[in-house]
Amino acid sequence: MDTLLELRDVNYSYHSIQGETHALSNLNFTVEEGEFLAIVGPSGCGKSTLLSLLCGLITPTGGSIRFQGHDLTRNDTLQMGYMLQKDQLLEWRDISSNVALGLEIQHKNTPENLAYANELLNTYGLGQFTCKRPSELSGGMRQRAALIRTLVLHPRLLLLDEPFSALDYQTRLTVSDDIGRIIRQEKKTAILVTHDLSEAISLGDRILVLTKRPGTIHTILPVHFPEGLSPLEKRNDSNFKHYFNLLWKEFNQNEGSIH
Repeated sequence: MDTLLELRDVNYSYHSIQGETHALSNLNFTVEEGEFLAIVGPSGCGKSTLLSLLCGLITPTGGSIRFQGHDLTRNDTLQMGYMLQKDQLLEWRDISSNVALGLEIQHKNTPENLAYANELLNTYGLGQFTCKRPSELSGGMRQRAALIRTLVLHPRLLLLDEPFSALDYQTRLTVSDDIGRIIRQEKKTAILVTHDLSEAISLGDRILVLTKRPGTIHTILPVHFPEGLSPLEKRNDSNFKHYFNLLWKEFNQNEGSIH
């Protein structure tokens, strides 16, 4: 696989009247085309700050971020899709027009792209709900619509900032399974930030574990399951317990740096 994203000695500090807060320290890692990277770590370790760096909302105070072999530019960030904790669907627009919102903003609402949006809606079970308002859909369906709104822009990289955290546990399992399968089927590269170790194991090809602030890489754990298993099926696989115990050990073996 080709390297899509590379971080070299990336640092970031916040500055205020009270002084400097060092949020991230010397991050070095790559993300390959088609890979699903999960990022976990304690609260306040800089996970969301890292996503903000990757999509260009803020710039590193040290080091560099490279995308497709060159330093990250504003044009590169337009090739990224960002899913937030809430779906942010607009109640006054139906599902079809919500999905097309990004296309309108970027002046890409061509017949071809609108047809692709309809294709995605039909493929992923929302075809009969295109004229419904967001409040008429379940939480899981709304998140699927939010993902489709992102996919219609043909992003090279998906950034997922705890997109299932607002859902109840049962819905969260179903939706993470749905969205994990959709991302695999669409052959997208994705980075997921989550507090849920089980979620990271069932979705990720590798899991990056950050220490407490300033966040630095404690370990990167590769994850391997039999080919073709869905995220939900991985939770029932015999390997799942092994990875969970291994990841839990990484969190606890060096209590001074992780917690």
